[in-house]
Amino acid sequence: MACYDWVTFTSDYGLQDNFVGVCHGVIARIAPSARVIDVTHAVGARDVRHGATVLAQSVPYLPTAVHLAVVDPGVGTGRGEVAVEAGGHVLIGPDNGLLVWAAEALGGVRRAHAIANPAYRLEPVSRTFHGRDLFAPAAAHVAAGTEAGALGPEVDPSELVRLQPAESTVDGGRLRGEVVLVDRFGNLALSLGPAELDRAGLRLGDRVEVQTGGRTFTGTVGETFAAVGAGELMLYEDSFQRVAVSVNHGSAAELLHATAGDHLVVSRVVR
Repeated sequence: MACYDWVTFTSDYGLQDNFVGVCHGVIARIAPSARVIDVTHAVGARDVRHGATVLAQSVPYLPTAVHLAVVDPGVGTGRGEVAVEAGGHVLIGPDNGLLVWAAEALGGVRRAHAIANPAYRLEPVSRTFHGRDLFAPAAAHVAAGTEAGALGPEVDPSELVRLQPAESTVDGGRLRGEVVLVDRFGNLALSLGPAELDRAGLRLGDRVEVQTGGRTFTGTVGETFAAVGAGELMLYEDSFQRVAVSVNHGSAAELLHATAGDHLVVSRVVR
């Protein structure tokens, strides 16, 4: 019987309501020895892609754990509830694409099980708060030593819901990427990595044009925010190995009027 010392918790619940605290309480009653890491509760409301991206970025840096994730616009509908085993971890949440990218970041799905056994839920189950009544209890029971397979029947991993990856292309020295995350500083993480920068031939110090929404902005490829002056645009590799756009002492999101899902084109300025 394998127990987990840690439960991590990611959601779009925010902190102004009691949803997060109640889920913590459910976990504590079932698995009082488990410690909870709140990864974030600031995922955009009902934004499954945002939650999936944040969770996949985070799990390589988290301890071996049960990862509870709830971003669930389909709560109360026919969408599934699953426990996914990957790399010694267990991910628990709705089967809406939220968990699979994180499982792949942990080495790939080993097994998956439906959360169907009434012994591991709270009754009565609310139609609108499965985080409290289904997912938090399941996560706590697994942390306390219940095998994931006891939660319900096995699910074919190929049948798990998967989100379409964000678009990215390289055409000569021209990069096209999608904004996948906007952080609280207004930095724009793109669906591009350093390999794409290399393929486009972009190097530190190069001047670039960033186009979005019919407008063009000029910036510089740099390593740190201070590589450009205050208020200037920079293209850089962020701490999660994504190409990102920032404004030193400012907000790229505000300057470019860009948000998650928008497309940006980056190209070298020909001198």
